[in-house]
Amino acid sequence: PEQCAVFQCRACRAVLGDSLQLCAHEERRLGLLACLRVSGDVAREEPQLIGLEGALLGCTFNALSCRSCGLTVGFMLYSAFSDLAYLRGFFCFFKDSILCYLLKNKMIVEATKVKFPALSLKE
Repeated sequence: PEQCAVFQCRACRAVLGDSLQLCAHEERRLGLLACLRVSGDVAREEPQLIGLEGALLGCTFNALSCRSCGLTVGFMLYSAFSDLAYLRGFFCFFKDSILCYLLKNKMIVEATKVKFPALSLKE
């Protein structure tokens, strides 16, 4: 209960998921939160895309968008090199595309400013 949060779209504040489904957060290159499940307000876009630059170079993924406003909020990896393979099959939200409603404090803050407990899918 101390760390519980609801993840919202930055643009329209639609509920995308919550911290109970949080599996990992990646602070270094990608700045994302990886979740096992998401709400019905998250759409997985077709077709699959191939990363042409940056951290997703050479990876195959589907973009995730907010059904309410269409903002791209993350991705779901289909194939990746070994350093990102642990994220395959998870819903990955870009921290700079979402807000967090902190249940304990009843405050909305930018996801980039929230520190969740250390979780690692790599282990």
